[in-house]
Amino acid sequence: MNLLDRIAFRTARAAARRRGDRPALHPRGTALAGRLTASGHREPWGVPWLDAPGSATVTARWSRGAGLPHPLPDGLGLALRVEDAGGPGRPLDLLLTTGGRGRWTRHVPFPRTSATAGPYSSLLSYVVGGRRGVLAAFPVPGSPRIPADPATVGAAAAGRPVVFQLCFGAGGAWRPLARLTLHGEAPPASREAGPFDPYLNSLPGFHPVDRLRSLRLAAYAGSRAGRHVPPPS
Repeated sequence: MNLLDRIAFRTARAAARRRGDRPALHPRGTALAGRLTASGHREPWGVPWLDAPGSATVTARWSRGAGLPHPLPDGLGLALRVEDAGGPGRPLDLLLTTGGRGRWTRHVPFPRTSATAGPYSSLLSYVVGGRRGVLAAFPVPGSPRIPADPATVGAAAAGRPVVFQLCFGAGGAWRPLARLTLHGEAPPASREAGPFDPYLNSLPGFHPVDRLRSLRLAAYAGSRAGRHVPPPS
């Protein structure tokens, strides 16, 4: 590890130790079940699960980034695990945070008081089918305003599906990828599948860029160490 990686590791480890068995970031959240539906694209991406019409099971975790108490604004997180995106037993993990929609603001986290007030962005760039850009999940028009509280978000999804459009932004334009529907509480078995990791669970044609990779990996490792969670195999 270089100096910045060691700082990230120690900071995340200390924060996780203070919070017991909860992660250093996004300690308060709710697990949700959903589906990600791709309808095919006129211009193929070169990514099989995007180009072939169909849907996949999704396990999601909605969370408050800093764990600040509601109703204070917080950076909100939406972690997604797309089951079997790369074939049987090969999931795809995405970590999204409330951010902007503009060319530059999509890289900046925005604290919010509502879970459906704006997009959730990957912040850092992704490579999708050889193209480089940012991923974002936009609440569909007409989405009800849901207060940014884990219990409220879980109850809202159980009562009425919460729908997002997953998009890819390159330059000033956003291109739709798939439709995300969150429709209730995740079953217990899916909650025990391990932490979300966008580097471990990525695909050859769909993965984050290498920039800041080592820094984020160090932070994840520090959070696991602080919670006494063994590293992934």
